[in-house]
Amino acid sequence: MTYQTLRYEVADQILTLWLDRPDSLNAFTVTMADELEAAFDRASADDEVAAIVVTGSGRAFCAGMDLSTPGNVFGLDESQQPTMADMVERFDDPEIVDGVRDTGGRVSLAIYRCTKPVIAAINGAAVGIGATMTLPMDVRIASESARIGFVFGRLGIVPEACSTWFLPRIVGISRALELVYSADVLDAHQAREVGLVREVVAPEDLLPTAYALARRFVQGRSQVATALMRQMVYRNSAQADPLEAHRVESLAMFYASTGDGKEGVAAFLEKRPSEFTGRVSSDLPPFFPW
Repeated sequence: MTYQTLRYEVADQILTLWLDRPDSLNAFTVTMADELEAAFDRASADDEVAAIVVTGSGRAFCAGMDLSTPGNVFGLDESQQPTMADMVERFDDPEIVDGVRDTGGRVSLAIYRCTKPVIAAINGAAVGIGATMTLPMDVRIASESARIGFVFGRLGIVPEACSTWFLPRIVGISRALELVYSADVLDAHQAREVGLVREVVAPEDLLPTAYALARRFVQGRSQVATALMRQMVYRNSAQADPLEAHRVESLAMFYASTGDGKEGVAAFLEKRPSEFTGRVSSDLPPFFPW
């Protein structure tokens, strides 16, 4: 598959997904949204991909929405008057998908449902959708040259890309509100102080650091168990009652223990490396996705 706005490169089971409009600071477009959604779904189903690193070509990660697009810059159909009922009953109607639904949200949902660990390697400016698209990624690592801002208030618009769900879970409600009210652009060290990023590294160390972390996540690990763990943590942490987590964990443990878990236990007892054979494409348990 070829892309207009991305580069999709797999090496040693790590997919590097490059936002690739460097002349426009990787500004986000409807085409990029469509391609990112497709790329994450492709990676989820690809057994040759064990982890994903997302970064930007050139000197920016993503400088936000491309505001030079003619018409409604967000790609929305202004002839419609959508209601909340439309968003529930017609959620997958092409007229709603293409003309009403937030493009960044479609990307975030694709990342959320992804079956592989996702690491953001933020190499430069990440503002607006450039910041919010990183929130459903599991870990954010920033270059010293990174700048991160939730700048929607400056444009008279609101946060998108499911960020009002993810951001408070990462930094807390009070800090999340401060970030969106102020619309400040944080440097990399400020982003680390508020808990947005895991660590700040020199520009030349950004991708090596991200790849090293990706290898820690996937080497000697069951891809099926990893896919289950990722979805369990995201979904169960949003439940109102631990009973719901218990139900899911019981099923997940049942199927994991009868699959790659048998090899893991045998390898432990025999004091040898595990050789997991489970494949995300074929061996996820029947209750997935729940």
